[in-house]
Amino acid sequence: MSELPVYYEQRLVGTIEVDADGPAFVYAREWLGTRGAFPLSLLMPLSPRRVAPKIFLPWAANLLPEATQLRAIGLQLGAAPSDVIGILAELGRDTAGALSIGKPGSTSEAGWKPVKSGKELERILDELPSKPFLVGQDGVSMSLAGVQTKLGVAVDSKDRICVPINGAPSTFILKPDSERLYGGVQNEALCLVLAKRLGLNAPQVTTGTAGKRTYLLVTRYDRLEQNGRWRRLHQEDFCQALGKPPSAKYESNQTGIPGPTLAEMFALTRNAMRAPDVVNLLDYVIFNVLACNTDAHAKNYSLMISGRGFQLAPIYDVMCGAVWDHVTRNMAQKIAGKNRGEHLKRRHWQRFAADCGLNAPRLLARVEALSKGVLAQVRSAAKDVAAMPAGGHPLMEQACEALEARARALLSGIEDDEGADDQKPKTPEKTAKPRKRKVLGNAGRTR
Repeated sequence: MSELPVYYEQRLVGTIEVDADGPAFVYAREWLGTRGAFPLSLLMPLSPRRVAPKIFLPWAANLLPEATQLRAIGLQLGAAPSDVIGILAELGRDTAGALSIGKPGSTSEAGWKPVKSGKELERILDELPSKPFLVGQDGVSMSLAGVQTKLGVAVDSKDRICVPINGAPSTFILKPDSERLYGGVQNEALCLVLAKRLGLNAPQVTTGTAGKRTYLLVTRYDRLEQNGRWRRLHQEDFCQALGKPPSAKYESNQTGIPGPTLAEMFALTRNAMRAPDVVNLLDYVIFNVLACNTDAHAKNYSLMISGRGFQLAPIYDVMCGAVWDHVTRNMAQKIAGKNRGEHLKRRHWQRFAADCGLNAPRLLARVEALSKGVLAQVRSAAKDVAAMPAGGHPLMEQACEALEARARALLSGIEDDEGADDQKPKTPEKTAKPRKRKVLGNAGRTR
């Protein structure tokens, strides 16, 4: 049997034990007796009992990137993409959440290696697709989930972009521009700035340039500076909390494993968290519909974990997919059986409320309030983004128009259907014939 330690900063949390049955996890006795100790997951409460591979492996797999990034990492390391623990042993010192895998993590800025120039940063960004997370570079060990190319970085007191090495924590997520998602930097900045303007809990963002490249810089909500030390805060996404592998992050998928539904996510939130978190989750769901964010799958919602319990994490990874022809118009999770945001009427929101145990009048009031908020704030949010270092983008006008059109569609939907009787027997609804698109289904997702 091989073993791999898991740390919170310098403290041993437990050990990954790998045998013929797969990787399991055992909490360290010292951790179980530590004041303020937190569990790895909602599904792995603090206990001396061994966590079985069927629970631990899906959780661990959700710490890794996906698709082409994971394949590129496998090539660099000489490891199979399915070798989750082998890859985490190399990349796991700075992951989403608080844990460092293999070796202890640092809280010091001493491990921040400044990028010397914009030209050097441009070179790093150019190489990221074939060298995700700078895999193989001396002292670098980090992993972030998802399909998008990204890099964990820090920003020092001289405002220099730094690459964390030797277990130092990253404090920002840098997302470079992409030919596949033209204007994606300003698109995501617009959506997150708008979310914050509407009162949602969203991370601070800005943009930057490196030679001919542009990038989005997102403040990590799972990092906190305390008295000159950078503390890691633990979190997990809803796939991890519901025991689903990353391949099942969409409600509709072909893995044979049902993906998380919004009803399941609301049930988890209600059972494990507090009433304000249920309200916040509802706002996130509505905002993702308003933003035309068709990639709002279960890995793009997370919960914070501490010794005091669980709390909903900020909203993140929001883009307006309506501006790209090759991105699906179908939502990642259905609302009352509907997968197209522009088709939602009052009766669908009412059914959704019943499905998720929510108060229908209050839900409709939030749809109305957030829709009106988008109409009132989206242009100001666009000006905020244009004032950032990377400037505006030609796609911004199209994104603003798409958000305004969606807000008007939702408002019209809840008004037109005001007298509808939701108690009538449900009959199959005809699906409107979609416009021809280059990609349909999950293949057209962005992240």
